[in-house]
Amino acid sequence: MTGYLFPLPPPAALPILGQSTEFPVNRIFCVGRNYAAHAAEMGSEVDREAPFYFLKSAHAVRKSGTILPYPPGTADLHHEIELVVAIGLSAFRIGADDAMSAVWGYGSGLDMTRRDLQARAKDKRHPWDLSKNFEGAAAISALTPAAGFTPCAQSIRLEVNGDLRQEGQVSDMVWTIPELIADLSRYYHLAPGDLIMTGTPSGVGAVGPGDRLAGGVEGLAQVELTIGPAE
Repeated sequence: MTGYLFPLPPPAALPILGQSTEFPVNRIFCVGRNYAAHAAEMGSEVDREAPFYFLKSAHAVRKSGTILPYPPGTADLHHEIELVVAIGLSAFRIGADDAMSAVWGYGSGLDMTRRDLQARAKDKRHPWDLSKNFEGAAAISALTPAAGFTPCAQSIRLEVNGDLRQEGQVSDMVWTIPELIADLSRYYHLAPGDLIMTGTPSGVGAVGPGDRLAGGVEGLAQVELTIGPAE
């Protein structure tokens, strides 16, 4: 009998509103610069020829309401509130007109970023992995099935310690959800369990130990996260 050298870690999974089952997470595709105002505040322009992406591993997932120890290797941890799209059907080379058929549901998420490491990577033209893909870098709410939510012009906002930090609308996205799914499916066999974090509005900023983050997309479950002391 074939065995494993050490026990497999438990799968990353997210709760589903109104259900006892959970949504197992496969991959996390993140869209860069999908809100023009955020791109501008970061000193960048939107590439309107095609979207671009970075990935987070499933080990980055944290459920809403948890405490995230302040991550190692950074002195400038930033929040980014986002609409999360959960994929429920396989999709490869799918057209934008059919892309929404692959969507299982939606949630609110926080793309946590080690901004100083990202800035260093940009200066050296290096990948962003250290800044974006770390334990706890993707805090995500309970998911709402697609039948209960239609993305359009809903507000998306984030408060830190009760003060408004980020605010925008889903309709402000440069690349729509069908366009993103169609484009990603040119490069990947999208599969059930994949998540797409669709970008953040302007207003990103630093957080530190003791800060309480709460926000999300109107009509979806809120995501909450507390920043704990560094380990």
